[in-house]
Amino acid sequence: MEENNKKSKKEQELSEADIERLQLLQRAHERKGKQLTISDDTGALKEIDELRQLVSKQLESPEEKYSIYYKGIRKLLMDHLPKGEDYKQMRDIIYDEKNIFLNLGKRKSDNNGVRGSDGRMTFQPVMNEILDIIIAWVGGSQNPFELYRQFYLLNEKHKYPHEEYDDSTRGIANAMLKLVED
Repeated sequence: MEENNKKSKKEQELSEADIERLQLLQRAHERKGKQLTISDDTGALKEIDELRQLVSKQLESPEEKYSIYYKGIRKLLMDHLPKGEDYKQMRDIIYDEKNIFLNLGKRKSDNNGVRGSDGRMTFQPVMNEILDIIIAWVGGSQNPFELYRQFYLLNEKHKYPHEEYDDSTRGIANAMLKLVED
C-alpha cells in the first residue's frame, strides 16, 4: 500500500512534459512495421506486415525483366532501326548509348571493350524508362537520329558518360546529334 502511495506521489511530481516524454519512449518500444486491418472478405481483424509488403514491392521479377528486355526493348529496336550492313555502325552507336544507360553509366571503353556489366540484368524501373522512350519513338518519328539523341540526353540527365570512339565513329555520332538539332 505504501509502495502504491509512493508511486502515485512520484507520478504526481512529473510534469506534463515529462509524461509526454515517457509516452514517447513507451511508443518507441511498440512493434514497428505491423498494423491491424479489417479483412475485406471475412471482416475479421488481420495483421499486415508493412515491412514485408514494402520489401516484396521492391523485389524484381526475372520474368518481367526478360519480357521488357527481349520482347520490348530489343525487339522494337530490331524491328524499327534500319537494317543491313550499311547501317550497322549507326545501330551500334545507338545500342551503345542504350547500353550505357541500362548499365548505369558503364562503358565498354572504360575496360578495353568489356563493359563488366549486363544491361539485361539492370533494375526494372531503368528498363521501363528506356522502353518508354522506345515506344514513344516507334509511335512517333522513327528517325534513328532522334532515338540516338534521346538516349544521349537521357545519359546526360543521369550524368553518365558516353562511349569513346575513334575519329570516324565519333564523327557519325556527332553528325547524328547535329542532324536532329537542325
